[in-house]
Amino acid sequence: MSRPRIVIVGAGFAGYRTARTLSRLTRHQADITVLNPTDHFLYLPLLPQVAAGILEPRRITVSLSATLPHVRLVLGEAGRIDLDERTVHYTGPEGDDGTLRYDRLVLAAGSVNKLLPVPGVAEHAHGFRGLPEALYLRDHVTRQVELAAADDDPARCAARCTFVVVGAGYTGTEVAAHGQMFTDAQVRGRPLPAGVRPRWMLLDVAPRVLPEMDEKLSATADRVLRQRGVEVRTGTSVKEATHEGVLLTDGEFVESRTLVWCVGVRPDPLVESLGLPLERGRLLVDPHLRVPGRPEVFACGDVAAVPDLDQPGRYTPMTAQHAWRHGRVCAENVAASLGLGGRRRPYHHRDLGFVVDLGGAQAAANPLGVALSGPAAGAVTRGYHLAAMPGNRVRVAADWLLDAVLPRQAVQLGLVRSWSVPLDTASPEPARTPAGAGRAGAGSAASAGPAQGRPGGEPARERPGEAAPAKGTGGPEPSGRTRRLGELELPEGRPAPGTAPGPGPGSGTAPGSAPGPAERSDTPRKETHEHR
Repeated sequence: MSRPRIVIVGAGFAGYRTARTLSRLTRHQADITVLNPTDHFLYLPLLPQVAAGILEPRRITVSLSATLPHVRLVLGEAGRIDLDERTVHYTGPEGDDGTLRYDRLVLAAGSVNKLLPVPGVAEHAHGFRGLPEALYLRDHVTRQVELAAADDDPARCAARCTFVVVGAGYTGTEVAAHGQMFTDAQVRGRPLPAGVRPRWMLLDVAPRVLPEMDEKLSATADRVLRQRGVEVRTGTSVKEATHEGVLLTDGEFVESRTLVWCVGVRPDPLVESLGLPLERGRLLVDPHLRVPGRPEVFACGDVAAVPDLDQPGRYTPMTAQHAWRHGRVCAENVAASLGLGGRRRPYHHRDLGFVVDLGGAQAAANPLGVALSGPAAGAVTRGYHLAAMPGNRVRVAADWLLDAVLPRQAVQLGLVRSWSVPLDTASPEPARTPAGAGRAGAGSAASAGPAQGRPGGEPARERPGEAAPAKGTGGPEPSGRTRRLGELELPEGRPAPGTAPGPGPGSGTAPGSAPGPAERSDTPRKETHEHR
């Protein structure tokens, strides 16, 4: 008798833990396959430290092949899933198509950048969901400081040294905090024209930074940011983005060459193509993480709307903490459904707190409900990350030590270009190539390549100092397809409505607004969770 086939789509927090737990539970009695665009698990909470030059990129990537014994890795992006035939059709990294058959399917595809209908954002902003985006931001910030140091025009120099971050949730706050320290370190050895200093702005429509946190810790984070020189603007967002800068909702125009979009995320559009019941873009599942009416299909992580048994009528939020624990429960229930494990159990969760790294020795943390700030919180934060990471702990600790005693390196590697990390991509994990093929059949339009048109047919302009790909090697030409912006679908190449989004569930996750049950305000929330 053949062994049962288990296919796991995605290797983020939920997918990775599902695969690792299943490998232990099944004891070679099942064929486990992980379908993922990359060959690694990305530890997202430390991504801001990669952008700030503290950690090398490989430190936060954990090899799937090396850490998932008896699990087969297939590189590719899931496209069409045939639930009746029990097949997953995917596209490999070189454009080849493949098919995987399954007896049990686990959907853990994660989430992608969430766009709001703000004119110019898709063309001029960059997200912060994947390693390519972090590498691009590090190069881009370094390039702007270098160009500013050689510029004789004070106005142009000031624009290059102005960096705007939208969304003061966990990720946006950490990006701004680390970014200010990064640029300050650069200008110490590369003086700028008189009167010009790096300027980091953190925008949010919420009344305070980190609105999900306790007000005391939120105030602590706000104080640390302001003391460091970050310009915090609450109650303010972006009304329009242009090549020259951003127009704010209060009417001020800020000249800038950098717009970092940390507003929020939405579930991977793959699940929209399944024709199954959704809850605000997430696949409805029962407390055992099984899709009703499809006993062979399970879902966990950001794509799953998992009932919160402690708060009836609500669903667990899209956080790293929940995704990691979803994975363990999902694996146990998949194994039980095949007769390879114990009894099924529903998903229950107890919040153990959260951590926010503010750079240097500063942090804000709430482990087990005990509010901490300053160096004590910094120690707890770094200790938590080392305990939570499934690998590379010694290398991460070594990078932290070197950063504490040696000057930070700031050089352009030139590995990731602006056009290869579009904000509206349906797959933020790999960078776009000049061929730029998007996901096929994933339920949303493919991401725009370098040839993506702008309103009026004008080619999209590159960031300063970057070359566009050679003519004839660009991505797909503009067509009549639609690009999904938040909850709206707009024809590609047409501007979105010129109204600034306000807070509230109807407009998606507004910058910095408190997340609803089915969405969150930034990349996975860095909350403490048990690690086994």
